Amino acid sequence: MADTPEKEMTEEEKMAAEWEAASSAEGAEDGSSARVLSQNEIDSLLGFGDANADGQENSGIMALINSALVNYERLPMLEVVFDRLVRMMSTSLRNFTSDNVEVSLDQITSVRFGDYLNSIPLPAMLCVFKAEEWDNSGLMTIDSAMIYSIVDVLLGGRRGTAQMRIEGRPYTTIERNLVERLVRVVLADMSGAFDPLSPVTFRFDRLETNPRFATIARPANAAVLAKLRIDMEDRGGRIEVLIPYATLEPIRELLLQMFMGEKFGRDSIWENHLGNELLMTDMRMRAVLDEVTVPLYEVMNWKPGSRLMLNVKADDLVSLRAGDVTLFQGRMGSLNDHVAVRVEEITLHKHEDEL
Repeated sequence: MADTPEKEMTEEEKMAAEWEAASSAEGAEDGSSARVLSQNEIDSLLGFGDANADGQENSGIMALINSALVNYERLPMLEVVFDRLVRMMSTSLRNFTSDNVEVSLDQITSVRFGDYLNSIPLPAMLCVFKAEEWDNSGLMTIDSAMIYSIVDVLLGGRRGTAQMRIEGRPYTTIERNLVERLVRVVLADMSGAFDPLSPVTFRFDRLETNPRFATIARPANAAVLAKLRIDMEDRGGRIEVLIPYATLEPIRELLLQMFMGEKFGRDSIWENHLGNELLMTDMRMRAVLDEVTVPLYEVMNWKPGSRLMLNVKADDLVSLRAGDVTLFQGRMGSLNDHVAVRVEEITLHKHEDEL
């Protein structure tokens, strides 16, 4: 009977709580007690919108999603390589198209391979290339605007005319061949851009129009994506180069350099100075005639006058040691009334009994 009031009070509290919740829900429907988030606040929460348009780091939920990606800024030399690629492409594409070509690097980002494949705007051509020395692959995407622009330029289309695009049809053999020629020019420039770091040959493998057939890595693998903008007066388009981090792994240490030719933890001036100082250092050496292993009970019985027999002769070799390292071997003699050792052999090794 003592528990009945407590149970009744508990049920009353539950009913009061439900009534309060229902009242607050009705107030929220009326807009009196609920605050509606604006679109900018929602975009900021999710990590989209104008907050990240200026190249700032992702925030909100997008920061959590991309937290597992490796930041390309950990490879500082990669920016130097792509800047060199832009300069080389500006010259080679001018010679290739006989037109005024401007190449610019929009951005370098880190993406997941699967996310990038799903984000490619179709129609487009995807070139799979091989990095022979690194024994891995990369991907190059040429968008539709760039395809029609290069076809128009190479086939002598007049400037200032609107590009004729027939969407929804497969690319013709002529278009594929012309794009392949463009890709080979870009791959040759990429090989030249990486040459100061590590010689590598990017070899054209195949052209695909379906992203599913251009899979070169697992969807969750991280990759570096470089977006290039190519302008040919009133024509142009985009070329995107995607290189998985697994492909760059053989030269990862080189890409970690802050500048070309950096030596990690090495200073030639300090090395020379240290070497010269070591040559001037005094070193104590011991001339060891022989070593004998004696049981401990015999050592305990030694007294003044006890004799220890050495199994050596007068002309046997004497070991010269510094610490536990045997440097030389020679024969004992005398020089100016002093005991001397004449070096006959050079042996740099640790003594077996000291190991």
